[in-house]
Amino acid sequence: MTAVMSFPTRILYGRGAIRELPGELRRAGAARPLLVTDKGILQAGLLRFVTPLLEQAGIKTQVFSEFEANPTDRDALRGIEAYRSAGADSVLGFGGGASLDMAKAIALLVHHEPPLPQYDDAKGGDARITARIPPILQVPTTAGTGSEVGRSTVLVIDGTKTVIFSPFLMARAALLDPELTVGLPPFITAATGMDALTHNLEAYVAKGEHPLADAIAIDGLRRISAHLERAVHDGKDLEAREQMLLGSAFGAIAFQKGLGACHSVAHALTPVAGTHHGLANSLMLPTVVSFNRVAAEERLANAAVALGADPKMAAQERAYLCAELVDDLRGACGLPRRLSQAGVRREMIPKIVEKALADACHLSNPRPVTQVDFERLVNEAF
Repeated sequence: MTAVMSFPTRILYGRGAIRELPGELRRAGAARPLLVTDKGILQAGLLRFVTPLLEQAGIKTQVFSEFEANPTDRDALRGIEAYRSAGADSVLGFGGGASLDMAKAIALLVHHEPPLPQYDDAKGGDARITARIPPILQVPTTAGTGSEVGRSTVLVIDGTKTVIFSPFLMARAALLDPELTVGLPPFITAATGMDALTHNLEAYVAKGEHPLADAIAIDGLRRISAHLERAVHDGKDLEAREQMLLGSAFGAIAFQKGLGACHSVAHALTPVAGTHHGLANSLMLPTVVSFNRVAAEERLANAAVALGADPKMAAQERAYLCAELVDDLRGACGLPRRLSQAGVRREMIPKIVEKALADACHLSNPRPVTQVDFERLVNEAF
């Protein structure tokens, strides 16, 4: 069987990398980008890092921020109206995962007709997406989704998290500047960081053959394990912030291989219980790791070493320890450990299970997951 591996994104990272933005826009042929950013970024005044650079370079832009924290297909339709009204020729995403995903959704709609559900990856919608996508550039202000280097956008459509996936949605360039993440509050730092950790860990143990993704995922786990707690407890630790941005990007590069059952439940928790996506992954990950142990012992043993386990321990012991190490890290970052501590109510569980089972992420989980399995996993995490 032939394996296909891709590693195409142009990534600029380091302190002050944002100063390269005008040159990267010109390099991509982007003269009039629509700047897509969320209301929180505007209120925090973070556009001060971008607007003067663009003005000095003579690059005209218009801001679009009218979308939800969990963007919907309706938000994307408002975005394409803003794009056309501005006479834009490209899209610049600036912010967390919501902003970066919305930037990709708007870019898709420039030459692809709605409705967006027809592009649902779980239903073969990727075949409808062509290369006719205007230039996309991405600047993350959180270290979590890695959407700046990803090839998908996730939208809530009819109450369900829907993944739209295509290599054509990848950014021409991603600029990773740790100075943009310094003001991130501890909870968001922790939750987005656990999201990044989940991407790397689930990708590493996912079914399929992808040595490049595996190597990147293990490196991402090492970086996050060593730096997440530091970033949470000292938001001005630029080394920790920089390493978290890299760990986050590595997770999104790695999960082209696939994700797993943890993400399927997380994708259900957000629309059903309003749970922050990163927190949802954090709440479910140790339980899913324990569930997967019988099918991925060697991989989980390797992951445990990346998370800090003694490599001299027996592989079986390390595989058992992996879930505990994840649990210890989320606890050290101040995150809740049970669904019941995060606003999830027991009567929500049947709907969560239904949506998790319908989510495509668990299809690449190393151990098959049935409805009964999901019921047990969610109840255990409750």
